[in-house]
Amino acid sequence: MARIFASVSLLVIKPFSPLFFFFYLICGISDVLDGYMARKMAACSKFGQIFDSVADLLFISVVLAVFIPIINLPLSIIRWILAIAAVRLASVIIGLAKYRQLAFLHTYANKATGIILFCFPFLFYAFGAGITAAVICCAASISAVEELLINLTSKNLDRDRGSIFRT
Repeated sequence: MARIFASVSLLVIKPFSPLFFFFYLICGISDVLDGYMARKMAACSKFGQIFDSVADLLFISVVLAVFIPIINLPLSIIRWILAIAAVRLASVIIGLAKYRQLAFLHTYANKATGIILFCFPFLFYAFGAGITAAVICCAASISAVEELLINLTSKNLDRDRGSIFRT
């Protein structure tokens, strides 16, 4: 819930301001801690996994909505982002059709992409928009295609499958 509240708050706070970074850090910290705490407290559930994925999706959507208008990305990067979104949507549709439920996976590639995406504002200042966007899009492309392939080839839904190379 903290990540959802903090993500929505980012929409109304001036980007790159101290308050923005405060709520941004809440998003990152809550993302790291929620799964860890659920495992430590033996409180893991299917609902928790789905809720975590929905919170991640909301955070990513807010980050894109906030930063794309500001950083003036080239059209090629925007198209790349839309292609990634299309692959993700196809994966969700296939998961719904196959498993009759949302099939967001917690793969290593998805986790790595989340970390890189979370580091966006810091990478943006260090390397600029072009390099940062390309790195994030590369990672997101790999993780999106992997999730799609897992959903296409798996007989059963395993949200915690580490990668396509692990069964």
